[in-house]
Amino acid sequence: MNASLVSGIGPEFEFASEPLIIGVDEAGRGPLAGPVVAGACVLGTRVPAGLNDSKKLSAKRRAALNEVIREDCAFALAVVEPEEIDRVNIFQATMLAMTRCVSALCAALEPDPERVLIDGNQTPERRCEDWIWPARAIVGGDGIEPAIRSASILYKEQRYALMIAAARDHPHYGWERNKGYGTKDHMDALRVHGPTPLHRRSFAPVAQVSFL
Repeated sequence: MNASLVSGIGPEFEFASEPLIIGVDEAGRGPLAGPVVAGACVLGTRVPAGLNDSKKLSAKRRAALNEVIREDCAFALAVVEPEEIDRVNIFQATMLAMTRCVSALCAALEPDPERVLIDGNQTPERRCEDWIWPARAIVGGDGIEPAIRSASILYKEQRYALMIAAARDHPHYGWERNKGYGTKDHMDALRVHGPTPLHRRSFAPVAQVSFL
C-alpha cells in the first residue's frame, strides 16, 4: 500500500458557476488493519445521477458511480498508512488524511474553495497546522451534500481496493470480506498468525495479541 495521494480532474469536468465547494469524507477509523483513506471532491456542471450515501449503495452501483465521478468531477484521495496511524493516533491520522486530500485537490484546481464541507462533527481546522481553508462539519453530510456523497463513494472504493489487494499477500485474515475490521474470522486469524505490517499495533486487540 503506497499510493498515498491520488488526484485527478475528470475529462468531462467543467467548473460550475457557483462558488467552489469541496466535499470531504473519510473511511477506516475503526479497522484493526489497513489505512485511513480520505476523499475530497468538487462537482462540476455534470452532477452524477443517482448519488447517495455510499453505505446505502450496492457494491455494483457504488463501483459504477465511482467511474462516473472520476469522469465528471475533480477529486483527490489521501491514504495514511498503519505505521503513521500508530505514530500520531487514529484521530490525528484522519485529520491528516483530510488535509492532504484537500491540499492536493486545491493544487490541481488552483482556486481556493469558498468552503470545505466535511462529513461528521469535527474538522481539521486548528487540529492540523497545514489546514488553511474555511470548513464546516455536517453530521450525516454523506446523506445530504452531493459533493460529500461523491467523496464517500471515492474513498470507499479506494480503501476496499487496497484491502482486497492486501488480502492476496496476507490471505489468512479475510480482508477481502471484512476490509480489516475486527470480525471473528479476522480475530481468530490474528491469534493464530499474529499481526502483519498492515495491522495497527496501537489498537488494543492487536497490541494484546502481540504480547501473547
